[in-house]
Amino acid sequence: MESSSSSAKTVAAAPATMRPRPHVVLVSSPGAGHLIPMSELARRLVAHHGLAATLVTFTDPSSSTTTLLAPLAAAGVATATLPPVPLDDLPADARPETKVLALAARSVPHLRALLQDATSGGATRLAALVPDLCRAAPRSRCRWLLRSSRAGPGYLFFPSNLAALAVMRAAVELNDDDVPDGQEELRRLPDPLDLPGGVRLRREDLPEGFRDGDPAVYAEYVGEGRRSDDEPGGGEESKSIVIDWLDRQPTGSVVYVSFGSSGALSVEQTAELAAGLESCGHRFLWVVRMPSLDVDGSQSSSTGKKKNDPLTWLPEGFLERTKGRGLAVAAWAPQVRVLAHPATAAFVSHCGWNSTLESVSAGVPMIAWPLYAEQRMNAVFLTEHVGVALRPRAREEDGVVPREEVAAAVRELMEGAEKGRAVRRQAGHMQQAAARAWGPEGSSRRALEEVVGKLKAAAAAAVGGHVAS
Repeated sequence: MESSSSSAKTVAAAPATMRPRPHVVLVSSPGAGHLIPMSELARRLVAHHGLAATLVTFTDPSSSTTTLLAPLAAAGVATATLPPVPLDDLPADARPETKVLALAARSVPHLRALLQDATSGGATRLAALVPDLCRAAPRSRCRWLLRSSRAGPGYLFFPSNLAALAVMRAAVELNDDDVPDGQEELRRLPDPLDLPGGVRLRREDLPEGFRDGDPAVYAEYVGEGRRSDDEPGGGEESKSIVIDWLDRQPTGSVVYVSFGSSGALSVEQTAELAAGLESCGHRFLWVVRMPSLDVDGSQSSSTGKKKNDPLTWLPEGFLERTKGRGLAVAAWAPQVRVLAHPATAAFVSHCGWNSTLESVSAGVPMIAWPLYAEQRMNAVFLTEHVGVALRPRAREEDGVVPREEVAAAVRELMEGAEKGRAVRRQAGHMQQAAARAWGPEGSSRRALEEVVGKLKAAAAAAVGGHVAS
């Protein structure tokens, strides 16, 4: 897909073909948690279903998408990056949701121009537009994009789980008696919230936007719910270091620790986690991210610690004392390969949905350590309902998980004869269930094939049937 230089930068173009294929444009919200599954969907649409695909991303000043986008060109997926937009007027301590909402809203004109370029002339119409913006874009912009792009069918991609949709639906139903969009005095969800299937969630386990937080963010989520009803950085060097180290470890001996592409622990929590890993006695691979600091970064003064090197924030002597038994790497690791490696036995995870699915698919049991968004809710499901995770207890006074809890949770998951054994066994059962779902006759594969059939039919109707098979 060609795009004007004023609206978007084309990073890689799909190979030309003699006959036009149905073309799907996928729009990924900022963040690796959105980009990773959208990239995988784009690859599958091209490789397994004969479609052409373009993945559109935002210029996210907080991260780099280069590593995640680079492999797409070889897979035949075109990519386009929308131009940057100013965000310097936002408060320095603005919540991540606020930043994402502003980034998406201010990028809509560039996205509109890109889509108009893609559909200009009328000779070829897009088969479909697939945004996941309905989690981030304010007001009716998602629906406007679906209508104005002339892209035929529109499919909204939701990168989290059905429980998150159920929570959104509950908020909509609670405010469905003609409460105007954007009204701040919306009714809050009950505490606890009962979901279908006998699941009960406490307010503290709900995503931040659905708790007693920013009313404007809550209003956005409710509004988008109504309208829906009508790892970056790293590179080959880090990958080689991590996999080479895992290759030297015994089978089923390593605890993998990672809190996602945006997860940040406090300085105190980082120290407690390090102490717990040091004392647990097991091998570990820890993807260390910068701790959350004061807004002005004053915690780094006169300490010798670097604001761009998370390893310098580990306790003094930690790396030397754990050398040989543990490996700490900065910011990034090839997570899918790590979880699939024979040496990996457990995963200390923030319970982001991408990480959850990757862990389940690999049959790796988890220690649930949620941080933000819907992760607390996911942790409840993983520990209390699915049974593939244990959850360490945080101190009530400050929310910090102490080193003793870290070490105890790791030991129980790795060697426990009761709870640990049950979780390990259930992780194996869930791995088999995931494989069946994506097997030749599995429910996930059939669902995707049904959607692709509709896309091809729509494209054939648009161009008189002259499309590639």
